[in-house]
Amino acid sequence: MSDVLALHAPELELPGVSHGFFTRQGGVSAGVYASLNGGTGSKDDPQAVAENRRRMALHLGVEPEHLLVPYQIHSAEALIVEAPFTERPHCDGLVTATRGLALGVTGADCGIILFAEPEAGIIAAAHAGWKGAFTGVLEAALTQMEILGAVRNKIRAVLGPTIGPESYEVGPEFVARFIEAEDSYRGFFKSSRRERHALFDLPAFIGMRLRSAGVGSFTNLALDTYADEARFFSYRRCTHRQEADYGRQIAAIALS
Repeated sequence: MSDVLALHAPELELPGVSHGFFTRQGGVSAGVYASLNGGTGSKDDPQAVAENRRRMALHLGVEPEHLLVPYQIHSAEALIVEAPFTERPHCDGLVTATRGLALGVTGADCGIILFAEPEAGIIAAAHAGWKGAFTGVLEAALTQMEILGAVRNKIRAVLGPTIGPESYEVGPEFVARFIEAEDSYRGFFKSSRRERHALFDLPAFIGMRLRSAGVGSFTNLALDTYADEARFFSYRRCTHRQEADYGRQIAAIALS
């Protein structure tokens, strides 16, 4: 067993399933990436990232090359995978019914969601920042799970470390985009201290989209990446401090 620090959700503690919402603790990276940086898109030492991911795979009980993470593009695309890939697909959700595979997504403020349909033996992982959640990546993941035989109202979804509602300040054009699409979305914003700015509740928005799509259960671990520096990387915190780069945590689920 590796010594990485991973958080677990009771809803995903299922026979034949392993999962982890990995924190930034328990890896080999240094500096701003300390220490369990899972982001190949960062400027971290690639060998350190590879070792970090090896430790995560060990925790999940799969071979390192079977920990699959897509090339995320803030899209509404989710793909079914049946075998390890050599070239990462450009998408933001992965779905499988194949044992021995672990599906992962990276995040450093964006929502990282793990799914399981225990009766059908189908799992998924999705990366949902505001754009992915707004344009439909969550619904796409559910649809792909159904293609493999999942029953939507039996699917369990858990949201891992994500920027919290008190940490996500946005400008007026951001708010306008949401309200123009659906007036009821104004309920996910509240005034901030800065004039004409607002605080956006991304976790609540993700929960609403999943519940509206008919998911069986939704759990928010309520972990704020921006506020909890000891455990989580945060793109926004890095930007506010004008740091050169930032690490990414991984959430992953496997059929063991």
